[in-house]
Amino acid sequence: MFRLFILNNKRLFMLLQAAKFVGAGLATIGLAGAGVGIGTVFGALVIGVSRNPSLKDELFKLAIFGFALTEAIALFSLMMGFLILFPL
Repeated sequence: MFRLFILNNKRLFMLLQAAKFVGAGLATIGLAGAGVGIGTVFGALVIGVSRNPSLKDELFKLAIFGFALTEAIALFSLMMGFLILFPL
C-alpha cells in the first residue's frame, strides 16, 4: 500500500539545491523590511523638521543613527542569504 520513495544521489542533490535556493530567497526578505524602515526614518525626519525647524541638526543626527541601525539589519539579512548559498 505504501511505497518507499527512494532518493538516488542525483535527486537528493537537486532537492537540496532547491531547498538552498528557497532558503536564501526567504532570508533576503529582510531587505524589503529594511527599505521600508529607512523610508520611515527619513519620512519622520521630514515631518519633524517641518514642525520644528530649529531642531534640524539634532533630528538629523538621530535620523542617521536610525538609518545605520536599519541598514545593519539589512546587511545581516543579506549575509544570511549569502551564507546559505555559499557555505564555508
